[in-house]
Amino acid sequence: MGSAIEWAGDPVSFRPATGERIDEVLGVLDEAGGWLHARGITTQWPTRFDPAWVAGDIARGETWLVSVGGELSGTVTLNWSDALWTDLGGEAGYVHRLAVRRRARGLGGLILDWAGERAARHGADALRLDCVAHNPALRAYYEGQGFSHRGDAPGQWGEAPPVWLSRYERPSAR
Repeated sequence: MGSAIEWAGDPVSFRPATGERIDEVLGVLDEAGGWLHARGITTQWPTRFDPAWVAGDIARGETWLVSVGGELSGTVTLNWSDALWTDLGGEAGYVHRLAVRRRARGLGGLILDWAGERAARHGADALRLDCVAHNPALRAYYEGQGFSHRGDAPGQWGEAPPVWLSRYERPSAR
């Protein structure tokens, strides 16, 4: 992507989230969770995220804030391991909690490309992610972004009952 990333003509910046900025991360996630629930998609994400669910990733420097033109527009977590994928080998980066503000709709593809490049620089061969299996719109979106379906597996979010998750993978650098 080079050193200057733009989206819709505005500069895009990625900066690690810090503990002092956890409310900004939660604000983006809660906005996205509320939007999903308003559309009847109730098992993908909660309407409110517990700070404990993101604090560890923030402390490890694995959660990022994404700004467009200086305005906070999204967040993404890029982990280096994921228990949902232990049956598949290889080095990978794992995308979690990718969310954009509604005003930045369409920014997700750029964030996924950034994550793929970051994973490649980290030595990973693949970028992986998951979503609830019964969310056909999100599954189609990931497939449109070049991800291949790698099977379904049971997963769990916090104290919620288990759900089936669809796993997706693409080469880490495009």
